[in-house]
Amino acid sequence: MNKGKFIVFEGPDRCGKSTQANMLADFLRTEHKLDVVLTREPGGTPLAEAIRNILLDPNQQITPLTELMLYEASRAAHTEETVIPALESGKTVICERYTMSTCAYQGYGRGIDMKGVDTLNDIATKSTKPDLTLVFLMSDKHFVSRGQFLFTDRMEQENENFRQKMREGYKKLAETIPNSTIINADNDIDDVAEMVKDALKSHKII
Repeated sequence: MNKGKFIVFEGPDRCGKSTQANMLADFLRTEHKLDVVLTREPGGTPLAEAIRNILLDPNQQITPLTELMLYEASRAAHTEETVIPALESGKTVICERYTMSTCAYQGYGRGIDMKGVDTLNDIATKSTKPDLTLVFLMSDKHFVSRGQFLFTDRMEQENENFRQKMREGYKKLAETIPNSTIINADNDIDDVAEMVKDALKSHKII
């Protein structure tokens, strides 16, 4: 049996990752008859979802190092129990966030040593790499406008300076990490969906 393909959606909060991940999953299931596993980080297993609730709780006070370790613990459970088994059974895995998020948020945003972040990512994922990472980038004004009537979690409450460092980190990572494609998330939903499909075609996913 051929190993399945691993597609990751990355980018700042409110950039449309969830919407586009769901749209892509529906497209691959209906148009290409693929068996798709749609999952997310932090989360994807009962334990990882419990850790997610802690990480995103706006009432929690969490230090940067503790935050990093919680994300990696969630990732270890998710990768071992959900991602790897699905890929080995030939399924297509679509994941909202993965290791690049930790590099952007905890590395660039929090200022934690990137070598340490990379090492922990590698351990937590058992060196499992995406076949394609779609990096959604958008202007900060869209982040603000899209969140006017939304509940904000702990990470979404970070200030503009943090968001700027994180966005710059995403751009640098997308330009250096293999099999990464930048998607302009300032565009409307249908245009972004076409960009996603084009990226899958150019990387021979479909």
